Amino acid sequence: MADHPRRVLVTGAAGDLGRVVLELLARLGVSVTGLDRHDPGDLPLERMVVGDAGEPSVVRQALPGAEAVIHLAAIPAPVLGTPEEVFCGNTRATFVVLEEAGHAGVRRVALASSMSATGMAWAGRDLHPAYVPVDERLPLQVEDPYGLSKQVDETTAEMMSRRHGMTTVALRFPRLGGPGDKLQETAKQWADEPGSGAAELWAYLDYRDAARAAWLAISRPLTGHHVLFVAAPNTLAALPTEQLLDAYHPEAARTAALPGRSVPVDVGAARRLLGFSAGHVVP
Repeated sequence: MADHPRRVLVTGAAGDLGRVVLELLARLGVSVTGLDRHDPGDLPLERMVVGDAGEPSVVRQALPGAEAVIHLAAIPAPVLGTPEEVFCGNTRATFVVLEEAGHAGVRRVALASSMSATGMAWAGRDLHPAYVPVDERLPLQVEDPYGLSKQVDETTAEMMSRRHGMTTVALRFPRLGGPGDKLQETAKQWADEPGSGAAELWAYLDYRDAARAAWLAISRPLTGHHVLFVAAPNTLAALPTEQLLDAYHPEAARTAALPGRSVPVDVGAARRLLGFSAGHVVP
């Protein structure tokens, strides 16, 4: 393989993040095959395969020539399907994509995990982190099918790393959005109702930074399996972080100072391993 992959398969290519990933790869001169359940007809890629990422024959059709995979295909919330559809669909797609990629000789995979793997975001009751800022050692408390699917996806990637000798990076994304749309709406919501962001630790990331993290995950010199939190350095909340934590997570141990609107998420591992830091910050 070249210093970085020249041909990449992107699953979930027609999604909001998938589109931004495709735009970034096009600017980098990377040849892309997209895989999605539908083809909108306007994606910047070389080839599009329409089908379900959970079907081995579909994935095999999409893989020829790929040197790396960015796996984004998933049902992105537990309210978008039955528990069985969400959990079984997400975990099947991840298993199939990584298993077929391994057999095809792919040795680099980035996959979209989520801060929901902590268990807090979609729980039916208020849950609190053991400590803040949270990091990759945080004990998980999953109670919902989506968070569980992401926890299993991370474990699947770890197994595939051993099984096929591939490097896998699971990126725990927070609330995602773009300039002037979802992030601004979220910021207003969390300003009006600060408690509504507590389960997500008021964290966010611009689609453009999420796309760059995915690219770094398949192009930086790494081996083995890694789970990494990625987030912007500040929160989308209007209040200081320490004040929010006092109000909504008072029992969480504080392992570091969080001045101003510092995000209570430790992204140090992503910085060390990927050289990642967010470049698009909501003031």
